[in-house]
Amino acid sequence: MITERGDAAPGEGWVVACRRRRFVVRLDDDAELDCVLRGRSLTPACGDRATVTRVAGGGVIESIAPRRSLVYRSDAFNQKLVAANVTLICGVVAPGISVDLELVHRWTVAAEAEGCAFVLAANKADLPEFPELLARLEPFAGLGYPVVPLAATRDASPLLPWLAGAHTVMVGQSGMGKSTILNALAPDADAKTGEVSAALATGRHTTSHSTLHCFPASSGGGWIVDSPGMKAFGLAHVAPDDLPRAFVELRPLLGHCRFRDCRHASEPGCAVREAVDAGHIAAHRVALLHTLVAASAAVRAPGARAPSTRA
Repeated sequence: MITERGDAAPGEGWVVACRRRRFVVRLDDDAELDCVLRGRSLTPACGDRATVTRVAGGGVIESIAPRRSLVYRSDAFNQKLVAANVTLICGVVAPGISVDLELVHRWTVAAEAEGCAFVLAANKADLPEFPELLARLEPFAGLGYPVVPLAATRDASPLLPWLAGAHTVMVGQSGMGKSTILNALAPDADAKTGEVSAALATGRHTTSHSTLHCFPASSGGGWIVDSPGMKAFGLAHVAPDDLPRAFVELRPLLGHCRFRDCRHASEPGCAVREAVDAGHIAAHRVALLHTLVAASAAVRAPGARAPSTRA
């Protein structure tokens, strides 16, 4: 229980907003505290369970509970935390903007690497370009990932069966309508929305920090984290040997190559290459695997500088 004095007993709650080195924690009694960290060894993310102590003007995060999962992006220079304790990654795409499908492929790998489910929200179904977008998304449905068409400005409820009871993080490029979806499903979020810049064909950056919002019990409960729009999603933190299993279509083939240390490049007797040649696996997915393995190996090379971590 939190008391009103600086010598308060520790309390627990969810980290619901991350703004550089300041954080908002919603305590289990629904009170919210603006918090700082006790030292610099902690890097909380939205969705973390934190132990806090109340002090004058706010609170101090003392510790973070062990995480079920941690969704973040990393390259050779930085690690950017997105959300913790996630069970579902919801990618959002829409027509009328240059959708980066490799980015979507990377989201699927991130989900698989952390043991999370993945669903793809195809927003703005009311636009004339939408059928073309759906055709481009067919390969994801072929991999077993649900593709959910919706027009969030009219009705975002098609997503509810996937989000109900889940701990979700929404990811997407700017302008895809993440905040509109959030406001439709969690009206108390009051997230800002922005117009798409027609001249640049890119979305204006309307979410500047990650924020967690709870769904009402009438919608099935759970929570969702709205993350800032992103143009890149590095996965250098995933170990090279773990990456092949994060490609769902490769799993049945792993262990069936002639060589135990097969890298699925030009080795003879490679089950993955044979599947590509037979048209059973997309060559660009294997090319992405090689790109990710190379980036992961580079940050682990002797003398490589450790990436800095940001909330």
